[in-house]
Amino acid sequence: MDRKQWRHFDLLLLAATVLLITLGVLMIRSATMDKTPILQKTAGRQVIFGLTGLVWMFLVAAFDYRLLDSFQKPIYVLLLALLVTVTFFGSTRFGAQRSLWEGSFQPSELAKVLIVLVLAKYFANHEGQAGRLRYVFGSLFIVVPVVALIYVQPDLDTALIFLWTWLVMALVAGMRLQHLIAFGVLGGFAMPAAWLAMKDYMRQRLVYFVMPSLEPAARYSADQALVSIGSGGWLGKGYMQGTQTHLRFLLLPHSDFIYSVIGEELGFAGALAVIVLLVVVLIRLLRAAYMARDAFGRYIAVGIAAFIFFQAAVNIGMNVGLLPVTGTPLPFLTYGGSSLWTLLIAEGFVQSVLLRHKMTEFAF
Repeated sequence: MDRKQWRHFDLLLLAATVLLITLGVLMIRSATMDKTPILQKTAGRQVIFGLTGLVWMFLVAAFDYRLLDSFQKPIYVLLLALLVTVTFFGSTRFGAQRSLWEGSFQPSELAKVLIVLVLAKYFANHEGQAGRLRYVFGSLFIVVPVVALIYVQPDLDTALIFLWTWLVMALVAGMRLQHLIAFGVLGGFAMPAAWLAMKDYMRQRLVYFVMPSLEPAARYSADQALVSIGSGGWLGKGYMQGTQTHLRFLLLPHSDFIYSVIGEELGFAGALAVIVLLVVVLIRLLRAAYMARDAFGRYIAVGIAAFIFFQAAVNIGMNVGLLPVTGTPLPFLTYGGSSLWTLLIAEGFVQSVLLRHKMTEFAF
């Protein structure tokens, strides 16, 4: 590719991303420094995940996303094949069958990017037609098999991420408000069936979140997360000085509740800084959608921004007690190779869109 195109590379997006990853590594190290020898190695692994993920990001950015224009069906087949494979041959951990190769790879994470590519191509092919119900249903039929395969793992949180991503992309493509209302009404009627189809632990999480007095012990993790964040005050207790974290009151501090570790040790200032950096990432992704030279690139950027926003909102909401406890990772900060690689590959596609846009007069 032309070297001149690299001047359109979004350095601010890269800087915000690197800062988030660096902060994540530091907080993972703090959260695991007095844990088991295996957990003490997680910070080092996260560094490797981050560095290799950045390499993937640059490689994907150098790849012309438009070359995927004719590969919608193969990508979708690959997506389904990965999820079917994990359904039959996946490793079972904590009662869920979500990963391959003894937990080293989680296909549902990579599937987030693949479904965005497939939906982006679908909406681009039907640009201006999403206001017609048949095309809305056509896009929904693409997502439903994926959601079903992920739900049976079971992984309700990730299934909801896919539905949210579809909804945002459909709205941006031009889905009518009356269609959205109709889907909402149908969803309301389907709630009893959905409730019965849920696993017992899913129903219990919702019930105990709404009525915590029924089983106070079930809110232990959520309560400890709130105590951790609240005890941090304005500036926190200091790096590696979090008592809730290091006295092991806070469960899974390096993954689900890393935001609580940040709140306790870095205080309101640190917690707010994370939100600011995530907002910067989202703004730059939406900027890429605005500057995209074609509908395919625009929908790619919108879809990636949608699932990153959802993950961030759900994880932070869970940590501050506004949402039920879930396993949704906090983008760029939660420990995990599959999640971090997926996010950086996703950003690589957005950078690829930016490198090939023509609206340079609007760059800032």
